Amino acid sequence: MDGITHNKKQTSGHKHRQRQTQKARQPAGYMIAERREHKRRGIIGRLECGRTQLEVSEELGIAQSVISRLWQRFQDDGIVSRCYSTGRPRVTTPNEDRYLAVTAKRNRWRTASDLSRQLSSATGTTVSRQTVYRRLGHIGLYARRPVRCVPLTATHCHLRLTWSIEHALWTPHSGLV
Repeated sequence: MDGITHNKKQTSGHKHRQRQTQKARQPAGYMIAERREHKRRGIIGRLECGRTQLEVSEELGIAQSVISRLWQRFQDDGIVSRCYSTGRPRVTTPNEDRYLAVTAKRNRWRTASDLSRQLSSATGTTVSRQTVYRRLGHIGLYARRPVRCVPLTATHCHLRLTWSIEHALWTPHSGLV
């Protein structure tokens, strides 16, 4: 009988160790970071509703400088979270991406190079043609490379005109000559 109880203790201890290893797999402070993110969004929401930074700081018991820094970062980047990503930092801010989209939609015939120059003159941010092409591709605007046709010579123009005059009275049922 002691052997049976001893085996039960071993299996329950094994399950306890499994639960501990499962908890260890979750990143440390995951829930804390999620709560902080929620709090930041709440601060931005209150400020967007028209409350002053002083009112928000007094209500939440947070220094006004923290509120001010968070609000400034949100206005500059459009980002509330402090998620740090690996890789090269983006050249353009979300506001500049929106500016590119609006100018591209206003004048559909502008090339990516033209848009790049316009962004540079408007905001001071220099980006390549490829970056503009990629940013516009994210919102579904493509084909920013206008095709330039080779101008026709006088002979070509004359030949096309005579062909169109000869075939002006054709119908789909008349067939080819």
